[in-house]
Amino acid sequence: MASGFFALLDDIATIMDDVAAMAKLSTKKTAGILGDDLAVNAEKASGFVSSRELPVLWAITKGSFLNKVIILPIAFLLSAFLPIAIKIILILGGLYLAYEGAEKIYEYFFHKEHHKTIDATQTLTESEILSLEKDKVKAAIVTDFILSVEIVIIALGAVMGKPILTQILAVSATAIIATVGVYGIVALIVRMDDLGLKLISLSKNEKSFTKTIGNLLVQALPKVIKSLAVIGTIALLLVAGGIFVHNIDFLHHILPQIPSFITEFVVGLGVGLFTLLMVSFVKKIMGKH
Repeated sequence: MASGFFALLDDIATIMDDVAAMAKLSTKKTAGILGDDLAVNAEKASGFVSSRELPVLWAITKGSFLNKVIILPIAFLLSAFLPIAIKIILILGGLYLAYEGAEKIYEYFFHKEHHKTIDATQTLTESEILSLEKDKVKAAIVTDFILSVEIVIIALGAVMGKPILTQILAVSATAIIATVGVYGIVALIVRMDDLGLKLISLSKNEKSFTKTIGNLLVQALPKVIKSLAVIGTIALLLVAGGIFVHNIDFLHHILPQIPSFITEFVVGLGVGLFTLLMVSFVKKIMGKH
């Protein structure tokens, strides 16, 4: 009886070692898209009233965890019984990301007057602010869903061939690490100014190290937030282009002499602009009827 118990413990330890190794591998494979995910979600989580930043970020984080709960079992089932569906879902998700990236570029150049943040408390009522906040959270969760699909699929591809239990544990661990890591860093970014003000208040000496760092953090936050909008848009197009290039054979072999990130950006932007044109055309037709 005792020997059987210790044999069971040994088997569990072996499985966990294998899971840890596979989780490390799958996390490494998804490192690139995690960087894009960070840029996109940091941009999505910015622009709120200071007191609402963490509650909004927590709402997006809960939505992200719910996304994983929905995606993971479906991904495992489709991978086992209908693998072609994985590619179709990825490409549809890529279309959405490319469309959103292209729409951001279009809005920037042709509708700059629409770029208002939720911080405009003097011109918006509380209910209007909450409504804008709700819309932005919803958009962030939708984008997170598509990025989460890509993360899960890449992680799943890294552990294919392993026992199903190892696949489930390793990919689930990667999904949790991705969510906690990405949104933890986003929380640090959006609270930079509060940390800076705290450091400034710790010293009365204008030339002290803590006050210098505090001033740097406060002054850097607006620049970081503005840059995140640009980085997030580029990230959307890169992720979308990467989906198309890696899942469509024709695009995968086009212009191999050009660096892959340039190809992915151009493809993402091209598909995004085409999708934006088609969506605008359909909206115009439907508006007439």
